[in-house]
Amino acid sequence: MLSLNKRNTSEAASYLLVLFALLMIFPLRLLPCFLAGFIVYETVLALTPWVERLVKGPLARWIIIFFLTLIVVMALVLGITKLIGFLLHDFHNLAAFHAAASKLLEDAQRTLSPVVTRYLPADIDELQHQLITWLREHLVVVQTFGRTAAHTFATMLIGMLLGAIISLRVSHDGIKNAPLKQALLQRLTLLAASFHNVVFAQLKVSLVNTLLTCGFLFGVLPLFGLHFPFAKTVVVLTFIAGLLPIIGNLISNTVITLIGLSISLKAAVIAIIFLILVHKLEYFINARIFGSRINAKTWEILLAMLVFESAFGLAGVVAAPLYYAYLKSELSHARLI
Repeated sequence: MLSLNKRNTSEAASYLLVLFALLMIFPLRLLPCFLAGFIVYETVLALTPWVERLVKGPLARWIIIFFLTLIVVMALVLGITKLIGFLLHDFHNLAAFHAAASKLLEDAQRTLSPVVTRYLPADIDELQHQLITWLREHLVVVQTFGRTAAHTFATMLIGMLLGAIISLRVSHDGIKNAPLKQALLQRLTLLAASFHNVVFAQLKVSLVNTLLTCGFLFGVLPLFGLHFPFAKTVVVLTFIAGLLPIIGNLISNTVITLIGLSISLKAAVIAIIFLILVHKLEYFINARIFGSRINAKTWEILLAMLVFESAFGLAGVVAAPLYYAYLKSELSHARLI
């Protein structure tokens, strides 16, 4: 009886500790660290069986971590180099930049409805004036955004480091852990499995959405004699934004519609029709993918995102599918559903 009470107390304590930790992620702004760490951890675990075919033992995970680190460093160097090159190119070609921006504004004034164009600057000089005025009025906002971006970047790097370190931990199945430690490990195992299911389900959804977008931009539009500018950039944006449940599609679809409007009203109408049809198709695809992964329907995930957005803001939208999947996993493990 005493052993049973001790186990029940440990189970209850583990639930409280994990719940407290998951909720404190939001006020401490550690969600990027949490997600980055889990992504690295799951990536190492997923690649380990493949590398172990060539190298046995812990060395396999060290090799994976080395290549992941190399990829991250190369991506950072390439990104910074491209950004500096882009800025220097624009500074050396201000006349070309002004000409392109002026043409875009002229096309917008000519193509869009007067209801929309009344809110747009008439020329490049007015655009520069509005931009400088906005920066002066919102200098604190810009500074805060810079600090937030630096904090997010730093916490993501720390999270990736922690995920790599934790992935090197060797489990000892034969050793009996203390009740609380055993209960916490059980909670974390279910959380890791939920994260794995949500991430891979959303990755599939994003790939499907990206393939459909590619078909539209490079297959459907050319049939109507329309060529979409920045098509490759839009495809990359669609894939990255698609990693965010629900809201990612809204972001990419808004960009496609706005660029379509900049081409012509015909392109915008075709884009809207395509996006409506794709949304209907994606509704069933998403339900199928998420239903098979986390046993949740689309409306359940949408409701969870609505509640978490009201409670925690944009971070809640990102975390809602993971938290909901973990909740269902715990309820299923306890045989309550």
